[in-house]
Amino acid sequence: MSIYDLSVKSRDGKEVSLKEYEGKVLLIVNTATGCGFTPQYEGLERLYRKYKEQGFEILDFPCNQFGNQAPGNSDEIHEFCQLKYDTTFPQFAKIDVNGKNEDPLFTQLKKEKGSILGAAIKWNFTKFLVDKNGKVVERFAPTTEADAIDAKVAALL
Repeated sequence: MSIYDLSVKSRDGKEVSLKEYEGKVLLIVNTATGCGFTPQYEGLERLYRKYKEQGFEILDFPCNQFGNQAPGNSDEIHEFCQLKYDTTFPQFAKIDVNGKNEDPLFTQLKKEKGSILGAAIKWNFTKFLVDKNGKVVERFAPTTEADAIDAKVAALL
């Protein structure tokens, strides 16, 4: 199974096939608007603007599983990100990344790149770098800033 076989929900609840992103380098991130790592949106947007014309996409999945740090509905979260960080990369519906209601995308990502501590996502802003063929090439901890990922993205493009 490939991530391209999966679909996710857009902010407005419509099914989006990840096949739409085939042939692009992806950074898939579970995010939150009330987290100590929330300012990472700024670096993520910088990275996105730098490489989007070369076939790079950031897929943002708000998640409220860690300390209820992503309150609000999808529209409120999106508005916050646009107003505070001027984000332009795709943001999807709020999801679970662990547990019985875990989104199948994150099940697949964790299957391909579990961390040393195990496959579970430990916090918001865990990042998965996916190559043009849909293979997860690296998983980054929430503390990893976008600038530290820049060279890896460039190498895959």
